[in-house]
Amino acid sequence: MGNVITLDFSKPALSEKTQQTALAHCFARHRRIGDDVFWLKENAELLNVHETIGKRFSPETLSAYESFYANVESRLTFFPQYYRFFLSITLDLEALGLDGDVGERLCHYAQKMQLADVELSDLQRAEAARLLGRRGIALGGEDTGLPDRLRRFISRSETFSVPNKKAAYELTHIVFYLSEYGRRDPELSEEAARSLMFAGTLALIDENADLLAEICIALRFARRPVPQAWEDWVQAVRRSFDVSAEATPPIDDYHEFLMSNWHAMVTGCASFEQPMSAERMIFRRSHGHHGVLRAMSEYLYNLAERRVDDWGAMRLQLEGMLAGEAYAHLLEAEAAYPEFDAFFALFARAGG
Repeated sequence: MGNVITLDFSKPALSEKTQQTALAHCFARHRRIGDDVFWLKENAELLNVHETIGKRFSPETLSAYESFYANVESRLTFFPQYYRFFLSITLDLEALGLDGDVGERLCHYAQKMQLADVELSDLQRAEAARLLGRRGIALGGEDTGLPDRLRRFISRSETFSVPNKKAAYELTHIVFYLSEYGRRDPELSEEAARSLMFAGTLALIDENADLLAEICIALRFARRPVPQAWEDWVQAVRRSFDVSAEATPPIDDYHEFLMSNWHAMVTGCASFEQPMSAERMIFRRSHGHHGVLRAMSEYLYNLAERRVDDWGAMRLQLEGMLAGEAYAHLLEAEAAYPEFDAFFALFARAGG
């Protein structure tokens, strides 16, 4: 018999430069228009995930933002309410390789006009302080208690033992700012680290890869161990994305796509593997949710006075109530976190 020849039909890996250029032109020129606040949000996030891990863009990639960069100063003066977006995008573009000093001028203008004084949210004030600090400018004012308030918020673990997505996203962003996106140790308390673990456990139960990716990154930035099962699950979601060029409105899972790929970059894994094109792209993934979190919450709530904070006892009841795959997913969340019993004791909210 003759020799058997094995043919390799695997697709060649696309270059990072090609993928970056396609993404930049898609987000900057095709998904939304430049005066749309959602344009600002999407592009700020795209640039942020690349800047925070030290990437550099090619001139071809940066060319997607030449028009924005040339006009951003006039935009800031007319749309001061979006100053954090303008600062973030401009500073990131310069860090990614765009030559210029517009970012410093924007920071000085924001300080002069006291734009951060409009912020009532400590989280937004913290972001403003980080942005101005990138050009050595202090936030100003007499509010010296901001860091303490941020740390007090993230150290209240019970806040993150019940579903509250807004609080959970604020938790991750506070860790991002305190750690300078992983550039320094944020010196989190044990309570704050437990907050991240509680929030991550809920995110996994809820199959929220967007939030869980951010929590995994925050734990890494905080020099804390991350459950391998969490990271494996986020990466499985990332690989499941379908990316296609479409003219339909960009209502999709783009943020989950960005966060799961940011996690891949932070962990040194391959990222942005699907073929990209420099036009409007839509990012979708299959949402085969088991609905575990809602089902658990409704069941426990309806137990009323029969609800207890003993996970062992409640697990037996949940086994008979949840579908097989849903219950298996819950057990995966339990196995990923050694202190699941402590988490559930708070999640159950037993005893009124």
